[in-house]
Amino acid sequence: MASVKQKRASRRNIKKAQAKWKSMSRQQHARAQPQGRARKKPGTGGKGNYYRVVVRPKSEFKTFRIQVVGTEGTERLAGKRKGGGWDTQAWLIPKSHAHVLGRTLVGDTSKIKNILSKLGSKPRRLKKDIFKAKPRKDVAERAKPTPAMRRAQMRNIKKAQAARRKKRR
Repeated sequence: MASVKQKRASRRNIKKAQAKWKSMSRQQHARAQPQGRARKKPGTGGKGNYYRVVVRPKSEFKTFRIQVVGTEGTERLAGKRKGGGWDTQAWLIPKSHAHVLGRTLVGDTSKIKNILSKLGSKPRRLKKDIFKAKPRKDVAERAKPTPAMRRAQMRNIKKAQAARRKKRR
């Protein structure tokens, strides 16, 4: 049986531990555990189905959405900025459609090659399944419309004309 003095000391120690625990952040809680932080961050284990190509830092965005691009299974991780604009934060490329050559990521299919070629630099491996690349170049307003924009405009005009002709019949 514990003595009165031991019970008082025990209560005091519990209060000290609770006060210390309340003053700690989530990360400090995790580090204080004997087993440490159990969960690995995505892409650092190397066992996933996707390669992640980071284009812009996560800190530039406040919310995120995943957009499936095409039928290949490629996904675009889009982030919303504080100002309200959306931009690509990262690309998720299936491992079945790309491979690693040295420290760079190389696409196996034409669509993946096209996505990787539009980036500002070749995707370089940071760790396991995570790669880093520069975003594509920003086109100056004086250089617009670009030849690709003009081709797209003409394609859209022709589609609209064809639809109107079809509607008249």
